[in-house]
This record gives sequence, C-alpha cells and structure tokens, in this order.
Amino acid sequence: MRRGEAALAAFASGRVRLLVATTVVEVGVDVPGATVIVIEHAERFGLAQLHQLRGRVGRGTAASFCLLLHDDGLNESARKRLILLRDTEDGFVIADADFRLRGGGDALGTRQSGMPGFRLADPVEHEHLLHMAHQDATLLLEKDPKLTGERGAAARVLLRLFERTAAMKTLAAG
Repeated sequence: MRRGEAALAAFASGRVRLLVATTVVEVGVDVPGATVIVIEHAERFGLAQLHQLRGRVGRGTAASFCLLLHDDGLNESARKRLILLRDTEDGFVIADADFRLRGGGDALGTRQSGMPGFRLADPVEHEHLLHMAHQDATLLLEKDPKLTGERGAAARVLLRLFERTAAMKTLAAG
C-alpha cells in the first residue's frame, strides 16, 4: 500500500483524526465520520470543484462544516462563486451558475470552459431558443440519422457554414 493510500485508510478507520490532502480527495473519498473540511485559497477553485470538495464531509449523521479560506482582495467572479456556494447546496443551481460564470466550452471541440463560439446566439440570453433548436435537431436525427432527406441536407449546409466538419464526419461514420 502506498503512503497516500495508507494515510487515507488510517483516516477512514479513525486511527488518524486529521487528513491534510490536495484536491485528490475531490472525488471518491467516502468517510462518513469526516465532519470538517478546510479549503485554503478557495477563490482559486471553480464552483464544481468546490462543491465536490465540500461533498467529502457530512456523509454521516453528525453536523458538518466547510470552511472556505480566501485572500482579502477577491475579484468579482470569485466573490460570486463563494457567495453562491455559501448560499446553496443544490448541485443543479451550482452547475447552472458555473455555466453562466465560466461558459460551457465547445460541445463539438476540446475547450472545457469559456463561451462557445456561437455566431448567432448567446447561450444565456437565448437559452429557450437553443433548447427548442436542440429538440428539433434531436427529432431530425431520430427521423433521418444520416441527414439524407431534404431537412437533413439543409442541416448539412448549416454544419458546413458553421465549420462543423467534425460533426459531419461523425454522421458519415455512424
């Protein structure tokens, strides 16, 4: 057993009452007796990561606490993140706020954050329209998975216009 695994096992068994760790504990650590987590430089983390870290405590019946330590000079984005985390434990609310603050990245590319390169729509302002477009696209793919019909041909033109050739290759392979 490696040293880190041994330390975690000692903490989980209760032989050790304090565990100092990096964010490696973010996912997969389940110690019901853990009741306090202190996160240093919380302003440096995103909402999703802070929510995951906070979820490492409070898994048992005892009251639990998450202490977020931060620098005095918070920028506006960090302040909003920490206030939201203080005010809610709802993962859906946190994910939505994270999307609005950081952006959703590029669904057909490799960027994991930042606003997508939409040319005609703003993902926050036009959320209802994008939802309808997603439903229409899903229906089109159900009826015409290879996009060979009239509406499929129109969709292929749009994919070319918006330089989404990778999506077209996926359709051809599928």
